[in-house]
Amino acid sequence: QVQLVESGGGLVQAGGSLRLSCIASGSIFSINAMGWYRQAPGKQRELVAGITSGGSTNYGDSVKGRFTISTDNAKNTVYLQMNSLKPEDTAVYYCNADLRPLGYVAHYAYWGRGTQVTVSS
Repeated sequence: QVQLVESGGGLVQAGGSLRLSCIASGSIFSINAMGWYRQAPGKQRELVAGITSGGSTNYGDSVKGRFTISTDNAKNTVYLQMNSLKPEDTAVYYCNADLRPLGYVAHYAYWGRGTQVTVSS
């Protein structure tokens, strides 16, 4: 069984920083990509940032230049460094992984339960 567990969310003032972490654990053969999504109340879930196993990254337009995604492949961990936070960054942040479980040929998408980030003005 595969689990994604996020940590690092919390309350921060506008202009501050937070670092989110997500660890993928369980019966994992390989990870193709990992990423972060967020969902604010009343809004659709949106991509924040993604990173492939080869290190290619992509970011949502609203976070470019402020957020940085990185991984520790040996630890199956993805990080999201969030700087210059704004009130509009307030949302539940979800970790996502595209991975191949042990004993399977195909890749599947897995999600964490989310961590709340609240930015006060």
